[in-house]
Amino acid sequence: MTDAREQGLALDPKYDAAGLVTAVVTDSATGELLMVAHMNAEALAATRETGKATFWSRSRQSLWVKGETSGHVLSVREMRIDCDQDAIWIIAEPAGPACHTGARSCFYRRIVPDGLERVG
Repeated sequence: MTDAREQGLALDPKYDAAGLVTAVVTDSATGELLMVAHMNAEALAATRETGKATFWSRSRQSLWVKGETSGHVLSVREMRIDCDQDAIWIIAEPAGPACHTGARSCFYRRIVPDGLERVG
């Protein structure tokens, strides 16, 4: 492979047709998967500048800082990008529940034969 995006050290996100990349957030202390969201170039730049996880809301068509109203911000400890630069991994310290439902993680239900069941 000689693709600079895959082998080089320049940050060059491969945004989709809507101008977004997927962002996966995990807890820096436990490794638990907290949430999945989307970032555009502006959200990525804001996250890098402020250290607070900032995303693009597809439903509201605007930027949002996680926890800006609840206080449950995600303080970024490290960010990584996958091999072809179309997904970002945010390792963060949560200041409370990551899910808007009040659950610690957005992944609080498991799929079972009869539907869903709560986890933890």
